[in-house]
Amino acid sequence: MTETVWSVLSKWHSVTEYSRPEDWVFASPRAEGKLPYWPHTLLGRQIRPAADRAGIEKQIGWHTFRRTFATLLESAGVGLKVTQELMRHSTPTMTLSKYAQAVTPAKREAQTLLAAQLGV
Repeated sequence: MTETVWSVLSKWHSVTEYSRPEDWVFASPRAEGKLPYWPHTLLGRQIRPAADRAGIEKQIGWHTFRRTFATLLESAGVGLKVTQELMRHSTPTMTLSKYAQAVTPAKREAQTLLAAQLGV
């Protein structure tokens, strides 16, 4: 974890209702800080409503974040072996075939042109 991520999470934890050192960063109020939110609950109460407010219509799940992570690593030029290990995949084939998508300058340019045509 980077220092920046650590700092942001530490600040968040310090202002929450459950800010004791033994409390979870994203603590469930039902468990009074002793357990985290269930992943499904976090998706339903926080992530999907935020996506709706942002106008994102595509269904979002935890694998959406994994695919985005792999794709961003790929586009940043991170080696396949590093990406595979960060994602904890058993083979590079799994990482490439199921998760990472190509992000090329030509694709970005096409998206920019389309957005300009749509006035976005």
